[in-house]
Formats: sequence, structure tokens, C-alpha cells
Amino acid sequence: MNWQDVCDNPDLKDLQYRIELNGLGQIVMSPASNEHSFRQSRLIRALLRFFDHGEVLPECSIDTSDGTKVADVVWFSDDFYKEHGLATPFPAAPELCIEVLSPSNTETEMDRKRALYFERGAREVWICAEDSSLTFFSEAGEMATSLLAPDFPDSI
Repeated sequence: MNWQDVCDNPDLKDLQYRIELNGLGQIVMSPASNEHSFRQSRLIRALLRFFDHGEVLPECSIDTSDGTKVADVVWFSDDFYKEHGLATPFPAAPELCIEVLSPSNTETEMDRKRALYFERGAREVWICAEDSSLTFFSEAGEMATSLLAPDFPDSI
């Protein structure tokens, strides 16, 4: 199964779960909570204040070497948009990919997703914890602040 099959399948359109594909083309689902959506919304509003160009998207599908992953929030530049449009899934990772943690997420899973996003060209990956604190990463590792948005708060 590929991502277009998932998008086109009428049985999957109204599920109350986040869907991703693993490297074997199998569907991986996790439940979505209102708390998770609330943190996504807060991140989107804050990003729109910090970036006066580019686009911010929730639930952004990205083709990776381990299947299609869905970043909770992304920001991408006008140049990224010119190159990729709104391809579904994106063949490259947007410059900024953010994961909002849920109780079911593991550190290993987040380490893997970060690596996959960097492998596809992300410049930064942020992790938003359940207490709304943010941890910023470049491909070199954890950073005290974001290089893309140096004044972005460390908590939303």
C-alpha cells in the first residue's frame, strides 16, 4: 500500500486516528486527542507570528525511507513550495518538522522520526512535550534555541 492508496480509500477517510505507513506499506494508527490538537493549534499560531513568509501546515505527509510519516506541524519556505507545491506526500521534508508528543510515543520512535526527517532534508525538528515545552534539534543534535526562529519560546 502507498500513501495515495490511503488517501483514496473511502474506508479510511473518517477515522479518528492519525495514519502513517511503515516501510512495509502497512498502516500504523494512533488515536488523536483534543489535547494533542490544542498543542498543534498553539504551535501553528505561534509560527505564523514568527515567520512572515512560507507556509505552516498541520498533519503534513512526508515520504521517508521508512514509509510515509506525518509530521504534526511543519513550516516550509517559499522556495520549498516552488519546488514541491503541495505534493502528497512531500518527497522531501520541509525545513521545520514538529512532533507533538502523545502518551503512546516513545523516545526511540521520536529519535527515528527525527532521523528520517533529517535524512529527507529537514533543517530542524522540534519536539513538543506533553507539558508544552519544546526541544529544538538540528541534524547535529539538541540546540538551546532554534536557528530558524531564534526568539521562539521554549514553551507554548
